[in-house]
Amino acid sequence: MNWSSNIKKIFFIFLILFFSSCFQEKKHLTFMVGGAPNEVDYWEKLIKEFYRKTHIKVELIRQPTDTDQRRQGLIIPLRAHKSAPDVFLMDVVWVAQFAGSGWLLPLDAFIKKDKINLGNFFSSIINQVDRTEQGLVALPVYNDCGLLYYRKDLLDKYGLSVPGTWSELVTNGLRVQTELRKENPKFYAFVWQGAQYEGLVCTFLEFATSFGGGLLDSVGNITIDRNENINALKFMYDLIHTYKISPPNTYTEMKEEEVRQFFESGNALFERNWPYAWGMHNRLSSPVKDKVGVSQLPKYPGKRRASALGGWHIAISKYSDCPDKAWELVKFIISYNTEKALALDLGWNPGRSDLYDDEELKKGIAHITVLKRAFENSVARPTLPYYTGISEILQRHLNGVIAGREKPEQALHDAQAEVELVVKNYSE
Repeated sequence: MNWSSNIKKIFFIFLILFFSSCFQEKKHLTFMVGGAPNEVDYWEKLIKEFYRKTHIKVELIRQPTDTDQRRQGLIIPLRAHKSAPDVFLMDVVWVAQFAGSGWLLPLDAFIKKDKINLGNFFSSIINQVDRTEQGLVALPVYNDCGLLYYRKDLLDKYGLSVPGTWSELVTNGLRVQTELRKENPKFYAFVWQGAQYEGLVCTFLEFATSFGGGLLDSVGNITIDRNENINALKFMYDLIHTYKISPPNTYTEMKEEEVRQFFESGNALFERNWPYAWGMHNRLSSPVKDKVGVSQLPKYPGKRRASALGGWHIAISKYSDCPDKAWELVKFIISYNTEKALALDLGWNPGRSDLYDDEELKKGIAHITVLKRAFENSVARPTLPYYTGISEILQRHLNGVIAGREKPEQALHDAQAEVELVVKNYSE
């Protein structure tokens, strides 16, 4: 009787071990990613290719297109210390918050072990975004930045050049606007993002940096209230109210798509927008197809050009229960071939700098040299865990100025004081 009981116990233990083993064999990576439906479908294709090469199974956790929803969808499992997702993409402005919360696994040991050459990436982007107090916590997959689009047919018609400075943009803009207003009263020289949202902070960062200012000083302190920034903000106000080359609804309605559609309708000479607009302007149904050129944004004489940095970076969760396999997926995604495929098939701007010298990409992306220079001159928004609070303060005051509700000097003084309070509260 005892012998039979023991046999049953042994058999039961065997079953537990057997099914436990099966479960472990079924363990797979999870990769959380969102975006447009065609982009998520493409990720499905890539992880199948990854499986064929490595025999590592990956479950794709689909996220929505909306960026805020994607961010929240990541924060919930990370805050709960869940093992899934193992790998995920982050907007550049999330990296500091996620790293500061201790959610990201440092990649330095993996980089060293596999001798990954970080020189194949834009060093300015790596240093501004991915290097934190915790180490190297992410790597760029897709880069984004602000660009100047222009109607090359109109510049040629009036014998004008692409502006290298902001004063040239105003002068050339007024010349064309004056002529075209005779037949088209809706025509404006320059459209840009001025509504009260994150895009306004990006636009201001470009103006401010190109005027010699910016949001941080040389040692990383937040310095909103300084003369260069005040002058840049005055100029933004003047574009609408003094020179009147930007439409009055700049501060009420103008976001990326509103700006793109306005320019694409034929009612603007210059447009500040992200690289995605190039493909939209040159699709078959576009009224401005083959009439558009693209350049870096202008600057103040003697200062530097600047493009606000955007894009998506890849990271591994600190709570992943299979970090070595997760790294294999990261390594596959940041590889030359995968990022090239993303560029050719989705039109993504590679995170790798060496791809901007690829002959096939040069033939396929006419403005790739412009993109490379713009990324070399890119400026990241403050990589701070409490950046969201800073952005909300800036959005409110910047929009107040260009709408005429606030004066530049007082607005930036007040913004500085409010931001310092955010920093103090976070530190405590």
